[in-house]
Amino acid sequence: MQKKVSRREFLRFGGLGLLGSLGAALAGQRSAPGQTGNPPTPTPTGEHEGHGENGAHGGAGTVGTVDHAFNRFHPMEMLTDFDYGTVSTLPGGQTLREYEFIAVDREIEIAPGVRFPAWAYASPTSPETQRYGGLSGRVPGPTIRCVEGDRIRLKFVNAGSHPHTIHFHGIHSAVMDGAPGVGPGMIYPGEGTTYEFDANPFGCHLYHCHAVPLARHIHKGLYGGFIIDPDPRKYSGEEQAAAASRNHLRPENKDVQEMFMLMNAFDTNFDKGNEVYAVNSIAFGYMTEPIPVKRDKLVRIYLVNMTEFDPINSMHIHANFFDYYDHGTTLTPTLKTVDTVMQCQAQRGIIEVSFKGFEPGHYMFHAHQSEFAELGWMGFFDVQE
Repeated sequence: MQKKVSRREFLRFGGLGLLGSLGAALAGQRSAPGQTGNPPTPTPTGEHEGHGENGAHGGAGTVGTVDHAFNRFHPMEMLTDFDYGTVSTLPGGQTLREYEFIAVDREIEIAPGVRFPAWAYASPTSPETQRYGGLSGRVPGPTIRCVEGDRIRLKFVNAGSHPHTIHFHGIHSAVMDGAPGVGPGMIYPGEGTTYEFDANPFGCHLYHCHAVPLARHIHKGLYGGFIIDPDPRKYSGEEQAAAASRNHLRPENKDVQEMFMLMNAFDTNFDKGNEVYAVNSIAFGYMTEPIPVKRDKLVRIYLVNMTEFDPINSMHIHANFFDYYDHGTTLTPTLKTVDTVMQCQAQRGIIEVSFKGFEPGHYMFHAHQSEFAELGWMGFFDVQE
């Protein structure tokens, strides 16, 4: 018999014990492929109080380590693993970027000893495929990156057990929308299709499966980032300089430390309430390994919310303020000098923050829904000289 653990029960444990109890509860539900026993279970310590070396908010965190080799992706690598596709030039001079995505069923480990039966996108051109070898799929899916006006040609194959699609947030024709009943519609197991369109508008966008029931297909992990860089040739003055800074092909872009963060969550007992929250899927991943940032370098965060079952998510940075570009579709901030931003599902934007002149050290960031933070959505920037 499966033992179900509710979110309310999780919160009663609190801090380190919370995810330790989750691991124990799930240990009897499933074993990793090839294992004869239960997955390793983290144990509570309750040792950390306040804001210790890697503890905060009552000592929230995890005991043990996530098996990144099993996942075949790592949260630190996901920050900068941009997939540029296979690049060529069409006869008219337009840049063509070709991708191949495969939908797969697989388990991922989201906290020490806690595995989730995900649906994932895999890509042979993605950095993690090149790094680890073979196709395994990741959550979130590969972060596509291109320049406005590029032609995107994406071949999609469904190797999963359910019908799937890929719906891009951007401008394209109706037949390329990746929605049921439109164009190729639902792609059934063993079938495939090709999505093709020009990348517009520039900004921080996303893609996700649009098969029904939509909540299930999103919650299981079929989503990812779609970043369209502005083309500086289309702008002038200060806007041209801003566009060059955000264009990965321009030298000005190297002066910025960029990273991709996708806020997500996992309903581990399938009661339509999340038990684990994270950025890039691993609970407390950036507390266990704080993100190194150079003090004198502008930090640019492409932030996307794909949390299911909760109406909003948020990001708050301690001891600093930032500028925010809603959807990333402007070259001037839509919010200036703020320290918290809120997003509904599929909302996204760009954060630009500087630690210039700050003392080196660990600067916290987290969701400002306390429950989300205590259940995994919390991390540190390790500001270095």
